[in-house]
Amino acid sequence: MKPSRWRPLAAFLRATELDPRMLALGGALLLVWVALDLLSGGLFLTPRNLWNLSVQSSPVAILATGMVLVIVTRNIDLSIGSMLGFIGMVMGVIQAELLPKLLGFEHSAIWVLALAAGLALGVTLGALQGFVIAYLGIPSFIVTLGGLLVWRGAAWWVTSGQTVAPLDATFRLMGGGPEGAIGAAWSWVVGLIACVAVVLSLSYGRARRRTFHFPLRPMAAEILLGTMACVLIVGAVAVANAYPWPAGSVRRYAEANHIALPDGGLFIAHGIAIPVLIAVGVGVVMAFLAARTRFGRYVYAIGGNPEAADLAGVNTRWVIMKVFMLMGLLAAVSGAVSIARLNAATNSEGTLAELLVIAAAVIGGTSLAGGVGTVAGAMLGAVLMQSLQSGLVLLGVDTPLQSIVVGVVLVLAVWLDTMYRRRAR
Repeated sequence: MKPSRWRPLAAFLRATELDPRMLALGGALLLVWVALDLLSGGLFLTPRNLWNLSVQSSPVAILATGMVLVIVTRNIDLSIGSMLGFIGMVMGVIQAELLPKLLGFEHSAIWVLALAAGLALGVTLGALQGFVIAYLGIPSFIVTLGGLLVWRGAAWWVTSGQTVAPLDATFRLMGGGPEGAIGAAWSWVVGLIACVAVVLSLSYGRARRRTFHFPLRPMAAEILLGTMACVLIVGAVAVANAYPWPAGSVRRYAEANHIALPDGGLFIAHGIAIPVLIAVGVGVVMAFLAARTRFGRYVYAIGGNPEAADLAGVNTRWVIMKVFMLMGLLAAVSGAVSIARLNAATNSEGTLAELLVIAAAVIGGTSLAGGVGTVAGAMLGAVLMQSLQSGLVLLGVDTPLQSIVVGVVLVLAVWLDTMYRRRAR
């Protein structure tokens, strides 16, 4: 019997149907933010740092959405960091060296062709690894460990280790910065659209439950969920709009548009960064694939019981291969965001990214035993991991100690997941 002090919380969870682990993860993230803000003297919870944190978290969050499905199928992908670096290097060479010779510098089609080539390469690499794993029966740990070495070597081989820069101006918008954000007005438009989407989603879900005679959440719980989501969205937009452009960017903008700068300076808000929009868009699509499609149901069925899924007629090999193809595609998207943010493709891009991504998925509630995991949890885990790393940098902690903290957090997350599952049995 639950102690009386926990009964209101239990009643709240039953009414809203919120995952206790997601709430715990959100609470842990909040505690980490408060602790880092206190230790940094109030520097962590500032619009500037939170805006930069959102941009830095985007590549990891994009990869984490795919890693969820990989781990759910009882596999692992250790190659995504190296794959990201290799694909990023290829995209850099295409737009900085190859296409300008054919089309001319700053041609409007350069960024599209470079991105398309990167996406195609990502799917191809994922398909190659997925085929070896699914159809040749070699464990994913071995295949992707080999991929980690092969793709990192291939990234060096493309340019013999040289950095490729600068990149196409339009392509760079995917990396953020003053120009790589949508501004205050459009940010509020996006926030309003997101709030409307939340309300419509809750209404549609309630209507579907009523159609199939499923139990309905109390209307008060529906209103509470919608209000909480909209408050978070509005708060995020407000923070993004509170971070102004640097003085140099403002001055160049004013000169280009013949605007007289007032004595107090001109305030131009960054708004939501484009890489954040890309990450959120990827998260929405991946969540839909995981929860609302036949492919997603097959993925979780394979993770829950591969033999039963096979006997039920699921083409388990093809599904697993598609999961790795999707992972390769996401590595290409993340690679594009990463090199665009740096305005350069480097041989070291994506180094050890696989560890952060796996940690984000596990911390977000994905079980290494397979069959359990959510895209939203993985993205929240990515923000938590990046918050720890960024906070330690802000505090002046050396890189080796940062790695120690990440390793400890990963082991602790797996231990907590194990304890949770033992209690749930």
